[in-house]
Amino acid sequence: MTMIGCALLAAAVFTLDLFIKNHIEKTRTEGETELSRGGLVVFHKYHNRGAFLNLGEKKRELMTIVSLILTLALTVVFLTTFTCRGRKTLKWGLALLLGGAYSNTYDRLVRKYVVDYVSFPVKNKRAAGIVFNISDFCIMIGALLMVLGQET
Repeated sequence: MTMIGCALLAAAVFTLDLFIKNHIEKTRTEGETELSRGGLVVFHKYHNRGAFLNLGEKKRELMTIVSLILTLALTVVFLTTFTCRGRKTLKWGLALLLGGAYSNTYDRLVRKYVVDYVSFPVKNKRAAGIVFNISDFCIMIGALLMVLGQET
C-alpha cells in the first residue's frame, strides 16, 4: 500500500501544480501581481527560464537535460526504495520530490520555461522577488523528509 500511496501522492502533486500553472497561463499576463486577501501571499505569472533563481537562464537546453536526468535518476531511487522494508519517511519524501520534479521538468520540456506563481510580501526586496510554485515547495519538503528518512 505504501508504494501505491506514494505514487498517488507524486501524481497528485504533479496534477495539482499542472492545473494551477495552466490556470495562471490562461488568466494572467506575465509580470502581473495580485496580493491575496489577508496579504500573506502574492500571486504572479512568472516564466522562469532557468533553474532556482533563474540560474542557467542562458543555458536552457542544458537545464532541461540536467532536470530530465535528475528526475529519471530519482525515479530509479524511488522505485528501488520499495524493495526496502520501512523507511516510510524517505519514501514519502521521494514522492513529494518526484511530483514536483515531474511537474517542473514537464514545463521545461513542453513550455520551455517553468511557470512560477506565488511569492511572499517580505521587506527584503531580493527575497520578495523570489517566485515559487507548488512543485518547488514539494521539492524542498521532500528533500528535507529524505534527509530525515535516512535516520529511520
